[in-house]
Amino acid sequence: MTTLIVNGDSRTIEASPDTPLLYVLRDELGLNAAKFGCGLGQCGACTVIVDGKAVFSCVTPVMVLEGRTVTTLEGIGSRDAPGPMQRAFIAEQAAQCGYCIPGMMMRAQALLNRDPHATDESIEAELQPHLCRCGTHMRILRAIRRAAEEMRPKTVEARTAR
Repeated sequence: MTTLIVNGDSRTIEASPDTPLLYVLRDELGLNAAKFGCGLGQCGACTVIVDGKAVFSCVTPVMVLEGRTVTTLEGIGSRDAPGPMQRAFIAEQAAQCGYCIPGMMMRAQALLNRDPHATDESIEAELQPHLCRCGTHMRILRAIRRAAEEMRPKTVEARTAR
């Protein structure tokens, strides 16, 4: 058995140690935002955050995650209380088919957690591993910039000016 911290909760996993995290998330924990795309870590649909870094959950066995912190899209907000990244994607209408979007959101979330002042170039570089055929790339970039603005720490001067 393996113990993980998933979206802030300690979870004991009974799956075989070589089971990909994606299968554990979807089948054992009922967290379905991360999608199975290629199963090879080449499309990004399965991306989640592990200890602050975006990882392909389809190729990450649970045995290497003992005691580590896993965050899925469900962990950054909900349907009733969406987080900044989710609100931005909704506002910009950044999803078309929506299949790859959870992975893109999680990779962008990891980037903005590290660097809330990420440049367009760093955002584009961060999203390179993701495949999307829908053609909403400009809306996705706008959504990430919008989320970054909301996630940035506000300076004292900016707060008192309001």
